[in-house]
Amino acid sequence: MASSAKRRAVGLGENPEESENSSDESLADDGSSGEEDSDASDEEVNEEVIVDFEAHTISDNHFNGIKKLLQQLFLKAHVNTSEMTDIIIQQNHVGSIIRQAEVPEDSDNEDNPDEVFGFISMLNLTERKGVQCVEDVKELIMDQCEKNCPHSVAEQLEQTLNDTSKPVGLLLSERFINVPPQIALPLHKQLQEEMAEAQRTNKPSGRCHYCLMISKTCREATKTVPARGGAPKDELMFVNAEEEFFFEEATTKFHYSVQEETDSCLSGRWSFDDVPMKPFRTVMLIPADRMPAIMDKLKEYLTV
Repeated sequence: MASSAKRRAVGLGENPEESENSSDESLADDGSSGEEDSDASDEEVNEEVIVDFEAHTISDNHFNGIKKLLQQLFLKAHVNTSEMTDIIIQQNHVGSIIRQAEVPEDSDNEDNPDEVFGFISMLNLTERKGVQCVEDVKELIMDQCEKNCPHSVAEQLEQTLNDTSKPVGLLLSERFINVPPQIALPLHKQLQEEMAEAQRTNKPSGRCHYCLMISKTCREATKTVPARGGAPKDELMFVNAEEEFFFEEATTKFHYSVQEETDSCLSGRWSFDDVPMKPFRTVMLIPADRMPAIMDKLKEYLTV
């Protein structure tokens, strides 16, 4: 079944595929002079590529793209990402995928129309208690919390995760690094509306008292980030920039290093202004009643 467009967000950024292929293409023409190559290189560095993205309903066609993004989040952690992807597709009344907008038929662009550039969804951990991937995530979170937080914090988090009267939802918002943060605003707004409708119609993932997030973060390799969430904003950098607003509203938050699990740029070998960065995952527990304040901040900073 074809995906239906939900909402369009226009982003100014570098096309991920063009970024990956640019080095090969620049080496293909051996007949150009060195001066011409240098000029072309300068032009390429300064060029901004406008890419139009759309949010679409999640479908079976998006399985591989969603799973790949989940693998970049969880890395080598023992989380069944295939099962999680299946659930995200099954409950497609909440969530969206990001894909490149439709291109004209006479365009030379041969991109796969089902390629996933990002996605957003909410997985209710309380409703799906006992499902393997859900238990995998809870075990991962608790294991890292016990290693990086005082016993009292770990004990309180465990109670929260096991309290069936106050459901906890895992908010998953992943995208290619080249996709600009402005697209997060319509995606989060759409998700909130879909969750409200799901709660009204008694569908899965409609009611969440808490929102749990695992964010990709990093810091300068020479600096230390306190595990308990006390790092200054200028030291802790969020790969998805807007997630800093969720961090500010979180009642429980901690970090854990994934330095030993990463072997690629997207998962952790970072450098900004030639400064090496160390990859982390930042866990945040946010009360649902703080979501309106977060949405207000997203609107203030991401409206284009």
